[in-house]
Amino acid sequence: MTRRLLDLLDTKEMVVVCGSGGTGKTTVAAALGVQAATRLGGRVLVLTVDPARRLADALGLAGALGNTPVRVDVPGAELWMAMLDTKAGWDELIRRHAPDPALRERVLANPLYRNITGRFVNSHDYIAMEQLHELHASGQYDLVIIDTPPSRNALDLLDAPGRMREFFGSALLKWLTVPYRSRLFNVATKPFNQIADRILGSRFLQDIAEFFVLFRTMEAGFVQRATEVERLLVDDRTTFVVVSTLDPAPAREARFLAEELRRRSMPLGAMVLNRTLPAEVRRPVAARAAVALRALDPGVVGEVAATAAVRPAAAAHVIDEVARRFGEVQSVATREAERRRELEVLAPLVAEAPLLAGDVHDLAGLRALGRRLTGGREAGGSR
Repeated sequence: MTRRLLDLLDTKEMVVVCGSGGTGKTTVAAALGVQAATRLGGRVLVLTVDPARRLADALGLAGALGNTPVRVDVPGAELWMAMLDTKAGWDELIRRHAPDPALRERVLANPLYRNITGRFVNSHDYIAMEQLHELHASGQYDLVIIDTPPSRNALDLLDAPGRMREFFGSALLKWLTVPYRSRLFNVATKPFNQIADRILGSRFLQDIAEFFVLFRTMEAGFVQRATEVERLLVDDRTTFVVVSTLDPAPAREARFLAEELRRRSMPLGAMVLNRTLPAEVRRPVAARAAVALRALDPGVVGEVAATAAVRPAAAAHVIDEVARRFGEVQSVATREAERRRELEVLAPLVAEAPLLAGDVHDLAGLRALGRRLTGGREAGGSR
């Protein structure tokens, strides 16, 4: 590998870690953050979706993570972490875009505010992009790594700013912001509103109308920010890292995402293949070893049983089962190799992390994973 993943981190200010759910994105993002902070120096922030409880506990962050970054106790490094909080993120957006304090408080006090904003399509994705923009604009960090929300379609994240901008120009918003009384007494809509009043109550319709009237007064701020976020995603200082396993569904999603990033001129810097089987499994010598195991001399089996302090029959059964199942593992490894070749042509850099016996749930595990991904040993550095 002529170029390492660490070199990519050293030349960027923002790294967007994305891919389908269940591929280990959060752990990979945290591991990259540890490596960048310890080997490159500078202030590094990892904005994560929801780290596993054991990982958060091990990092001393249990119950402390939210939108406000918290420093992680990593010797000789300045690593910070924050967790995406959609509720707090919307409150911050309203405070930022409201034209005056009175309007801000009216929006926040609206009975339907929390429910409506929480149900916006891609609400979580939009807040993630807003947070990325805000953290970068603050200038407090040399590198920001964002662990993106898992979604059915990874492109929801990239489309979220544009969809918010489109919403402000939509016919739906125009209809919702027609003054409530004029809708009520309009000949065409009166029957509908009378039924809605009886079922939902007039206050409910008034709250909806009022919320969107207030929301529309913040259009300029939201549209401007959405445009800025879209520019940020194609900026040379930004790079995308797609995380995938070599299982069929995640690999298809990774391929689709990589192709879409290219089509949108968004910079794909690397692809991380997580939980891969070792190449040695596919080699002919491994298959010969499996065959030899099934033909072991009873005396050898007896020696193994004595070493393991088990009965010879139990040892023979385990050895035979391992050898028999090796063919299945080898088939999986061969299919993985085919998918790997398909994905390698899509990214300028590919890094791999092996399938581990257990989850990564502490700082030592993150360091080990980070070294496997970035190559080399830890060494002090500076940005």
